[in-house]
Amino acid sequence: MTPQLTGETKVTGSDVDSPSRDEVFTALSNQRRRNVITYLKQHGDGARVRDIAEQLAAWENDLEINEVTYKQRKRVYTALHQSHLPKLAESGFIDYEPDRGIVSLTEQSRQLEVYLEVVSENEILWGEYYVGLAVVCGLLAGAAWIGTVPFASVSGYAYAVLFAVLFGVSGLAHRTVTRRNRIG
Repeated sequence: MTPQLTGETKVTGSDVDSPSRDEVFTALSNQRRRNVITYLKQHGDGARVRDIAEQLAAWENDLEINEVTYKQRKRVYTALHQSHLPKLAESGFIDYEPDRGIVSLTEQSRQLEVYLEVVSENEILWGEYYVGLAVVCGLLAGAAWIGTVPFASVSGYAYAVLFAVLFGVSGLAHRTVTRRNRIG
């Protein structure tokens, strides 16, 4: 069964409810919620709301944690407690225990990773890169097939190995860059 992307929940073949795209985009539409996910990815599970609020206030005000004022921390803490953490918990991305003030990532939060990747302005999209690589490989194979010198003198096996190496190295580079660009 293929995933349904238009309903309130996405149902997969394993019949496990997953967040819909709308839920993911709603959860990530606010910078504070993205920062909560980033903080939890960096600091692990069982984080205290007070610690999260302090770090977010520091990030938002471009300060060191020890420079954050009570007012700045309280403003973030209140917004987290009243709005952002309940919304993330409702979507299933975090476990939030308001009475204890403890926040943890859930298994569902792993589905946010693809949306948290960053692509800088001067980077080419990987989809475009692979299409370009396939075009170059196709042109090389076509030139060899019609007998163009010097491409015709290279064996088909050499081309197969070359193409496999090109796509393998590209895949490794893609994986490395994606990990480096991932937020949190």
